[in-house]
Parts: sequence; C-alpha cells; structure tokens
Amino acid sequence: MSVAEGSKAETSQNGGAVGKGWTVADIPSQAGRRVLITGANSGIGYYAALELARKGAHVLVGCRDTAKGDDALARLWREVPGASAEVVVIDLASLKSICTFVGSELDLGVPLDLLINNAGVMAPKKRLQTKDGFEIQFGTNVLGHFALTALLMPALERAVAAGRQGPRVVTIASIAHKRGRLNFEDLQSKRSYRPMGAYQQSKLADLMFAFELERRLRAAGPPASGIVSVAAHPGVANTNLFQVGEFNPIERMVRRGFGAAIGSLLNTDAQGALPTLFAATAAEAVGGGYYGPQGFQEMRGGDVGPAQVAPQARNEAAAERLWSECERLTGMSLLELKSLRAGA
Repeated sequence: MSVAEGSKAETSQNGGAVGKGWTVADIPSQAGRRVLITGANSGIGYYAALELARKGAHVLVGCRDTAKGDDALARLWREVPGASAEVVVIDLASLKSICTFVGSELDLGVPLDLLINNAGVMAPKKRLQTKDGFEIQFGTNVLGHFALTALLMPALERAVAAGRQGPRVVTIASIAHKRGRLNFEDLQSKRSYRPMGAYQQSKLADLMFAFELERRLRAAGPPASGIVSVAAHPGVANTNLFQVGEFNPIERMVRRGFGAAIGSLLNTDAQGALPTLFAATAAEAVGGGYYGPQGFQEMRGGDVGPAQVAPQARNEAAAERLWSECERLTGMSLLELKSLRAGA
C-alpha cells in the first residue's frame, strides 16, 4: 500500500501520530535553502514564505503582479527584518511567463531546494481562459504548475547533485478534490462550465499530479529520485480565493463576509499554511504523503496529519492519462513514463 493510500492512523518514528502538536516552532533551520512559492504575495503562500524566511531560507516570492509582490515583500521584511527574499514574476496563466522566469532561474546555475505549487484560482462565475486558451482553473492550478515543475527539474536535480538534503515539490490540493471528477472528454469545460465543478476537478488533478510525480521520481533513478513529491491542503482558510474574480460589489461584499466567517469559525490563512509548512519541512512528511488539518471534516484544527484521499485520486491509470494530457497541452515532457520503463 502506498503512502498516499495509507490510513490516518499513520504514526511517527517516536510512536505518536504524525504531525500531532506540530507548530511553526518545529520547522528546522532552512539556512542555505532556496525556496520558490507561487502565489506568495498573499494568503497561505505569504505565510509559508514568512515562516520559511524566518527560519533562514532564501525565499522567491512568486506572483504575477510586481506591485503586489513588492508590497508583500515589504510586509515580510517588517515582520522579519533582514530576511533573505526577493520577488519573482510568474503568471501561472501564461506558459510564456513561466518559461521566461525559469530561463532566468536556470541561468543562475544554482540549486532549488523547495518548490511549493501554491497559486490558484477558485470558481470564477464565468468561464475564463488563460493566455494560452485553457480554462483558467485547469490552466492555472494544474497546467501552469505542471509546466513550472517540468522546467525547474534541472534546478531541483542540482540540489540532489550538490548533496543538499531532501529537495521537495509540495503541491497544494484541497478537500474539494473529494467531489472532483476528471472529465477527459471536456477537461477545459468548453461544453459545460460549472464554477465549483471545474475547481473540484482542478484540485483532484493537483493531488493526482503530486502522487504520480512521486511514483515517477522513484522510478527515475538518480538524480531525480533524490527529489520528493508531497501534497497538502489548508482545510478551509480565509484566503483571497474567496474574494477575487469577476464579481459585482454586492457579491464581493458577500464573499468578504464569508471570508471573515471562515476566519472566525475555521482557519485563518496563517493557520491554513501549517500543513504546507509541514509538508515542506517536517522529517515526518514522506514522499507520496498528503497532509492537512485534523479538526472537524479536515476543515480546521491545530494539529496536522495525514489527510483523507478520495478513491478517484488513487486511480493510477487515470493519473497516467492526466499526465499525458498535461504534456500534450503544455508541450512539455516531465519524467516520461516510456523512458522510465525503458530504463528499468
């Protein structure tokens, strides 16, 4: 049985439940590590950047808007004076933007120790498209991060070659994946668009991507096999996913009120970042693992632990097909299965 299919009774090496009592104080030193977080100018991404910078990492604050990134960086420096961080522009809704960023990053010739695929779009009421013509949720949440991961693989492999400990790719999924279904006949929701249905599909795809990436990394051999793929979800947190999009003033007010209710009854975005930080740094977080809050219905809770995985997320045949579709749509190859099998 794979880690992804394990029960929530998973235990740590000391015999306790994995993640129980884990807090940001338990994050080990990140000194010397280079970290990229997409969507790091706000919400969960910002708080993950803040805590990793506090622990000594050099953090690349990935965002699509330079001004918002600069504001986030100024805020981070106020909270952690002297933190090592910089803004990098990555629009996950544009393959050109992704390629431009990665080209600059690879030209530096430095290792990348941690990639957190965090940025996301949630349920715009009208079907919108990325710059490449993909439905915006599938295009941003899934294809954008697939392309980014594929192109950054040489930088992650550099970390392995340099003997740096445990490079990781952390992909942020959601409890919404449980109601998601992959519609391979209409992945782009051209025939029928349901805002939450498209979001649920994208989050299911993110989780399946994380699991399939781990399987392929293990099959690849060194240096790729020195990289670990982990997934996490924040529960239900008060992030700007609830507030951005094409909404009229009344809808924005309702969404802001909904977000405030979430903050008071469920998780703040700082609390929502805890599973991400656990997946990114904890020794107990293992390849193929999926972690989230342990409170009511996994929507909130101070403890972090193994999260529930819907049966459809465990479908390896569907995951292989999804991977092939991602390669076809982005025009990018990542740990091609045929090559891995040939080398086995």
